[in-house]
Amino acid sequence: MNLNIKKIKLDFPILKKKINGKKIIYLDNATSTQKPNKVIKTIEKLYKNYYSSTNRGIYTLSNIITDKIEKIRIKIAKLINANSPEEIIFVKNSTEALNLIINTWGKKNLTKNDNIIISLMEHHANIIPWYLIAKEIKYEIKIIKISKQGYLNINHLEYLINKKTKIISIIHISNILGNINPINKIINIAKKNNILTLIDGSQAIAHKKIDVQKINCDFYIFSGHKIYGPTGTGIIYNKKNLLQKLLPWQGGGGIVANINIKNYVIKNIKFINSPWKFEPGTPNIESIIGLGSSIDYINKLGLNNIIKYEKKIIQFTLNKLKLIPDIKIYGHEKKISIIPFNIKNYHCYDIGTLLNLYGISIRTGHHCTIPIMKFYNVPGMCRISIAIYNSKKDINTLIYSLRKIQKLLK
Repeated sequence: MNLNIKKIKLDFPILKKKINGKKIIYLDNATSTQKPNKVIKTIEKLYKNYYSSTNRGIYTLSNIITDKIEKIRIKIAKLINANSPEEIIFVKNSTEALNLIINTWGKKNLTKNDNIIISLMEHHANIIPWYLIAKEIKYEIKIIKISKQGYLNINHLEYLINKKTKIISIIHISNILGNINPINKIINIAKKNNILTLIDGSQAIAHKKIDVQKINCDFYIFSGHKIYGPTGTGIIYNKKNLLQKLLPWQGGGGIVANINIKNYVIKNIKFINSPWKFEPGTPNIESIIGLGSSIDYINKLGLNNIIKYEKKIIQFTLNKLKLIPDIKIYGHEKKISIIPFNIKNYHCYDIGTLLNLYGISIRTGHHCTIPIMKFYNVPGMCRISIAIYNSKKDINTLIYSLRKIQKLLK
């Protein structure tokens, strides 16, 4: 099936808007994607017709919304081929997902002299939470080396592993380099050494078919706003309900089965089962409902069709960018969705600011990956990241604008 990109663009109302008199060309999709009419209308319908809090009442509206959210949990389980919807936990984003796992599994299982392994290309969200808990528990964080092309050094990974290694926490696709990491190979190495694996799928979820049973990871996390859904939704997949026996990270309503008080002293609190015991308080109802609609939208287009189209666009973009004098593209060329670059010695902020004058949105800066910036000895990078609504015409306009900016900055 060939996708009609002109028609798809019409599904996203924001793309009709203009910035500085120019139609928006949105190329910052690795940060967050725009939302189709289907998602927007679903949320509007919720507020107009059946809004209520979930798991809070026996009345009709509460039952409707509770049922809808649990059906979306099933839909997400199918999306990534989880064994059961009870392996799916709703959080607010990937950052909270990582913090939850680290503050539950990490605090329970990591001790002094243990170690965990991450890579040099990790997003800060997969560095800072580990670091904060390590300051308390005194375990070691080991870091896998990468090559200048952005390849993980698997030999170095194997060198880092010892009997005290408890988990390997790794990004699936780099949010700055666009490189696909060999997670199957990494997970196989981990399993042979009885080590758990946590995969950050924030960039992969919109651009690859994810099968967590086939991947055989222990945790897989992603954010809903990366796949055309609203902000405020994140997903934790935990294999065979790995977190079931652990205490909640955050306390609140909706997660308690019983509280035993004797002589005005709390003796015991019994929590409900996972995943619900990790979802205290009122959830982000409208965003979860919207996420369900975004999954429907992707399924209607066909993820394989999206992947096929995006592969053509990213190669087209790479070929065009390489024709620009004095451009430096980072990482190898087998990229998914993302291309980082700099031009000559011009600051990335200058290029991003000037592109905005042409209505073009890209990301500039360190991209929450300061270790990578230091590795390449740059203060920041420009980053293009594409989505299903980006066209060859968008890329041609980008190239034209970059050439004009080059002349302006000379």
